[in-house]
Amino acid sequence: MGTNISHSPSDTVALGEAWGRTVETGLVIGLCGDLGAGKTQLVKGLARGLGIESSVHSPTFALVNVYTGGRLTLFHLDLYRLETPDQIIAAGLEEYLNPEGVSVIEWADRWFGPKPGHSAWREDMSHTPSGRKKGLVRWVQMEILSPSERRITYEDLGA
Repeated sequence: MGTNISHSPSDTVALGEAWGRTVETGLVIGLCGDLGAGKTQLVKGLARGLGIESSVHSPTFALVNVYTGGRLTLFHLDLYRLETPDQIIAAGLEEYLNPEGVSVIEWADRWFGPKPGHSAWREDMSHTPSGRKKGLVRWVQMEILSPSERRITYEDLGA
């Protein structure tokens, strides 16, 4: 488990950029945190680290934005408008749990709950609907400490 204290949006972007330079295909990043915690800033940095030049925006109304042109394809999901796991599955988003690239899921706790150590969560995230084993999951909790500070705690969960 790792922890990073961000003192500005540019710090959060820099963390995402560092991750983007080293991520491998198949990674799923679950982001949790309140509105304004910096989830989209982290995704902007991730895209930059992957070499994606497109402008990154939160896909709140589209549910998914796909960014190409970098080292890996970035699938950016935003579950803010969906309230239950059944709604998320009905929206057809399960395919992004086994990406040919990297998937980032904002509001991931709406799908899998707040505790990544829970056995049902690990089971959901560790296998595709067809039963094929998945890759690495990075669970990220973003907390607002002050108007300019965020605590970013993350844990990599191997499948």
